[in-house]
Amino acid sequence: MIARLFFEHPAKVDESYLQHARFATRFSLTLFAAAGAALVHAVIPALFEKTASRMVADLHARTHNRG
Repeated sequence: MIARLFFEHPAKVDESYLQHARFATRFSLTLFAAAGAALVHAVIPALFEKTASRMVADLHARTHNRG
């Protein structure tokens, strides 16, 4: 059960648990940053015009062919 919870999925994307944890943490921090840029853009449209969409596109490119 423990192995399934912590190691099965990372192995599917050819990573160790720690490698996967680092990747997922950076991914989530990038999403938070993109959300912040989108929020600022919602209030002041002249700021961060393409930042959030560029960040999301970069994340998609990094994850598109994993696993």
